[in-house]
This record gives sequence, C-alpha cells and structure tokens, in this order.
Amino acid sequence: MSSETLTPMMAQYQAMRRTLPADVLLLFRLGDFYEMFFEDAKTAAPILNVALTRRNTVPMCGVPYHAAEGYLARLLKAGKRVAIAEQTSEPKPGKLVEREIARILSAGSIDDSGERVGAWCESRDRMYGG
Repeated sequence: MSSETLTPMMAQYQAMRRTLPADVLLLFRLGDFYEMFFEDAKTAAPILNVALTRRNTVPMCGVPYHAAEGYLARLLKAGKRVAIAEQTSEPKPGKLVEREIARILSAGSIDDSGERVGAWCESRDRMYGG
C-alpha cells in the first residue's frame, strides 16, 4: 500500500511500525480491539488461532482488548516479542486518536502462571481506562 493511499490511521500505524525491529509484533489498539496488520497479522493469526482477514488489500487480524492477556501469553510462549500501542487520547469525530507504544513484552515478561502479563494488563487498564 503506497503512502498516498494510506488512511491517517494506517499512516500512524506504519510510522509506529517503522520504529520497531522487524521481529517485534505491533498490537495496535483500535477501540475494543488490538489489531495487527500486514506481516504481523500473517505471523500472529496462526499462533493465536484467529482468522486472518483483509481490509482492501491489507492482511489483518485482531483480538478483544479485554482478552488480551491470554493472547499475549500465546505470542510470548511462541517466542515473539510484542509492542503494545495504546490510545492516549479520547476519540473525537473527525480527529485521529493519538497512540503511543506503552510497552514492549518478551518471553521474560511472563512466568508459567502468567502473573506478569496479568499485572501488565491491570496496569494498562488503570493507565488507559481499559
């Protein structure tokens, strides 16, 4: 997808994605979901056992934010690193929601019980009103 045809949200995603190493998956908060696009979606969908879909020509998949803990644990147990982009402004009609990378998680972020991921999800909810 050329930069001339990107929506403002997709341009924001691409700009954020370029700041990350290629082996880090970007989970991009869109309302009640974390979405992944392009190669991240192709990589994550089979690990998460979710459908890989397309919007226009863009591969995508997503998971509900309230169930993120289990999905994050699956990605981390598969050896993936994950960057979490959270919404940092309130949605307003006609305005792009601001987002920033809130955390980058790796396999060392969890233990067998999943407690560290759970603690991250709780702190995310406090910080971002999830």
